[in-house]
Amino acid sequence: MAGHSQFKNIMHRKGAQDARRARQFAKVIREITVAARSGLPDPGSNPRLRAAISAAREVNMPKDTVDRTIKKATGAAGGDDYVEVRYEGYGPGGVAVIVEALTENRNRTAADVRAAFSKYGGALGETNSVSFLFNRVGVIRYLADAASPDAMLEAAIEAGADDVTGDAEAHEVTCAVDDFFAVRDALEARFGPPLSAHLEWRPTTSVTLDEDRAASLLKLVDALEDNDDVQNVYANFDIPEAVMQKLSA
Repeated sequence: MAGHSQFKNIMHRKGAQDARRARQFAKVIREITVAARSGLPDPGSNPRLRAAISAAREVNMPKDTVDRTIKKATGAAGGDDYVEVRYEGYGPGGVAVIVEALTENRNRTAADVRAAFSKYGGALGETNSVSFLFNRVGVIRYLADAASPDAMLEAAIEAGADDVTGDAEAHEVTCAVDDFFAVRDALEARFGPPLSAHLEWRPTTSVTLDEDRAASLLKLVDALEDNDDVQNVYANFDIPEAVMQKLSA
C-alpha cells in the first residue's frame, strides 16, 4: 500500500461507513462553496467548480444537493467563509505528510492537526518543509472500458498530458498543473466525464514502514481524515503487502 493519494480504510461497520459518507459530503460541499465563490456559478465558465462537481459525482452526491450548495454560496447569505490552508510535517518513521484543509477558523484547524501529529509520533513543520519531496500534478482517471489504451494515449498526448498509465481496471493520465483543466476538458469532450480528476501531490521518494510504524502512520492518517476541515492527506510511505495483511487481520 503506497501513500501517494487519498487514503482508503479497511472495511468498517455500516455505522462507520455512513459516518464516512457524511464526512465526504461535507468536504465536497466545502469545495463546491469555495469554487462557486472563486468565479462564476456556471460550471461551464468555472473550471474549479466543474472539478468540484466531478468530485461530488464520485461520492454519489445528489444533484439537488450540489445545486443548493452553489445557490447558497453565491447568494446574499453565503454562509461560512472558508480559506485554503496547507500543513506539512513528518509522521512516524520520518514519513513526509501534506495536509490540505478548507477552514473558517485557522487557529482551530492548526491546533487539531498539530495534536494529531503529536499523538501518533509525528511533528508538524513549517510550510514547504516537506513539499520538496513531492511533485504537484494533475491526475485524470477513466475506467478501462472508456477507451482502448492506444486511444487514451493518443488523446492524452494531443491534449498536452505528460504520461498515461493503466491496468485492467483504469487509465490514469497525468499532466502539469497549468495544463490540468485543458487536458481534463479535452478528454471529457472525447470520452465523457472521467472517473475522477484532481490535483494531487505525488511523492518523488518513499519510506518503507515496519508493522509498528505503519500502524501509527495509518492512525495518524485516519485522525486527519476524520477532521471535517481536512480535504486531502498525502504521504510518501510504502507498506509491504505482508505488513498490510497483519494490520488488517
